Amino acid sequence: MMPLKPETWIAYTFAVLSGFAFGFVLERAGFGSSRKLAAQFYLRDMTVLKVMFTAIVTAMLGLVLLRAAGLVNMDAIYVNPTFLGPQVVGGLIFGAGFVVGGYCPGTSAVAAATGKVDGIVFLAGIAAGILGYAGAYPKLAAFANKGGDRVFLMDWLKLSYGTVAILVTLLALGMFAGAEWIERKMRGAAPTTPGSAGDESHQDDTTAPSPAE
Repeated sequence: MMPLKPETWIAYTFAVLSGFAFGFVLERAGFGSSRKLAAQFYLRDMTVLKVMFTAIVTAMLGLVLLRAAGLVNMDAIYVNPTFLGPQVVGGLIFGAGFVVGGYCPGTSAVAAATGKVDGIVFLAGIAAGILGYAGAYPKLAAFANKGGDRVFLMDWLKLSYGTVAILVTLLALGMFAGAEWIERKMRGAAPTTPGSAGDESHQDDTTAPSPAE
């Protein structure tokens, strides 16, 4: 039975409301469309990269500033363990599914909530994948559990929190500039459709005579 403690219900309520808000923002940003998401991999629309780097930098700078102010204890924050090899393999599988299906788990839920059939099918595929992995886990456990230490960038690079935050921010700015450049290049290379404003091949130099003539 679900606990009836007030703080538990507050946490559940906040989780539900924030989930709806997050889904609404994703949909309004166009992330409920598999075409928009898949365009990232064809270098035509780099919105996904920009949004993800913005989220990473915002959260990172917020935590670094709160830690510097003594308001956050980083050791008290749960961070997923690092299983580098398994996570690389999982990331490649995830990326392949993203390219083929046009969604990630969150955006597929948004698409399904708006009635898109491909989003519903993608969610069904996620469920099948979870069940398949659970069934195969006994054979994969040795590989899946390689590693397990909590590794931070600052520990790996042997740099301070602030230095890593500056480097990641500069990397994000470079990625933003690169994404804008790629989008401009791809727009310039895109072929024009017949009859469009940029297509001159179907425009006749001669004008048809008017009835008065």
